[in-house]
Amino acid sequence: MSLTTRLASALPTKHICDLLALFVREGTLSGPDADARLRAIDRALGGQFARASADEEFRAREGQQLMLQGGKKIGAKRVLVIGLGKSRNAESDRETLRTCAAKSVRASRAAGVKTLAISWPSAEGPQALAAELCALTEGASLGAYRFDKYLTEKRALKLTELRLLLDGDSAHKQFKSPSQRMPLDLAIEEGAAIADATCLARDLVNEPASVMTPRALAEAAEAVAKKHGLAFELHGRNAIEKMGMNLFLAVSQGSAEKPQLVKLSWIPKGENGKKKPLALVGKAITFDSGGLSIKTAGGMEDMKVDMAGAAAVIGAMELVARIKPPFPVHAFFGACENMPSGTAYRPGDVIRGKGGPTVEILNTDAEGRLVLADVLAWAVEHEPAAIVDLATLTGAVMVALGPSMTGLFANNDPLAGELLEAAQGAGESVWRMPMPTEMEELIKSPIADIKNTGGRFGGSITAALFLQRFVAKVPWVHLDIAGAASADKERGVNPRGATGAGVRMLVEWIKKRAAAV
Repeated sequence: MSLTTRLASALPTKHICDLLALFVREGTLSGPDADARLRAIDRALGGQFARASADEEFRAREGQQLMLQGGKKIGAKRVLVIGLGKSRNAESDRETLRTCAAKSVRASRAAGVKTLAISWPSAEGPQALAAELCALTEGASLGAYRFDKYLTEKRALKLTELRLLLDGDSAHKQFKSPSQRMPLDLAIEEGAAIADATCLARDLVNEPASVMTPRALAEAAEAVAKKHGLAFELHGRNAIEKMGMNLFLAVSQGSAEKPQLVKLSWIPKGENGKKKPLALVGKAITFDSGGLSIKTAGGMEDMKVDMAGAAAVIGAMELVARIKPPFPVHAFFGACENMPSGTAYRPGDVIRGKGGPTVEILNTDAEGRLVLADVLAWAVEHEPAAIVDLATLTGAVMVALGPSMTGLFANNDPLAGELLEAAQGAGESVWRMPMPTEMEELIKSPIADIKNTGGRFGGSITAALFLQRFVAKVPWVHLDIAGAASADKERGVNPRGATGAGVRMLVEWIKKRAAAV
């Protein structure tokens, strides 16, 4: 659950709380551009900040922190000064606010405080301010997240309330009337909802594979549907076979867990089929052993994460129900395990996918693209305006882009631009990758239409080229979140473990699409 957050109008020096987090920009610690809030705090504390900042070389660079003890002349028991760095652009500044809000909450956990107030150099104008309030609420709640379900000794967050301070003596007095304040309160609610949906995706990914089975993942989607009034479809093995999803069935046949094919839909009231839907597709391998092309022991340690794409679309659909776009939105995933057994599919097999092409299997550890291929072909049958899929598909994307950036592949430039813009607004790191047609030679097979791996070089590209064969001419974006889906250490708003990658980006994209209708 997100933190209880409210807007408060007060001077930072006067506001009573356990911890005051004061966000300041680089270059505003002294001189003619000095931050008035910081000057007032320093005067009230008898120059404590000036002395401490000199001793610790605090310059308000992005992420720098300085803790001060409160005094009798201010309302806060402690003051945490956090650097915002230099201002860049609106989207980057909002992401910095998210990160600093997360740092503030983590500091609150460490200090065991109950009330936290955040003061920042807020924007002028209701729209810009609302966007900042949304980002702060979102970042704080994401920073509060901790997956401690299986810990015997839990370190609970004692924080009962987060207050976002607007200086009562500033121009923000114009937002004090109920009608003017409502958009600001709604922005806080939106930030909390985004964080809740992202944390839902994190929870699904963090669960052990013995708990988050294909059936359990389908049940999680069904629970979201029931809670938010979405349509829900679930298909088992017989239906999957009748639909011609032979690639999906092949991957699943080595496991005792039954495959689950899920469709989750938002349909606007009065929708008569005239508006084309958007389609979201998530990879949902709840555990990937590699099959007969078995992974090393170390390579299997994090393979419960292999359903993070499906977790992201489930989380996104929770927010779609809140946004209520004027067009349908469908989410699809095929959930199964990839396991070795006497019934497992084999290297050398040739299998016909739902979209028509025959596929030669060279490596059973290149299984995600096989399931995605069939599910993408099913999504195409719904005649969507656009398809976006998310998948922890290749280690190669991490070699190319590092451990936390998403690779974007597309067959449509305008759609790629929309997703890149949405990613920037949501604060997710995404880089567009090429899809050169000459590399299609690498996935040609001598005995089938295509093969499921293109070899060592350009692995994320050949995987995307493989998927492209199953989307026909529908505008399509493939997001390889292999690195972004989980983190080995705390970074920004993300904890160690599952990050919920893709949820915020998808929602930002759908919001912009809805606003343009």
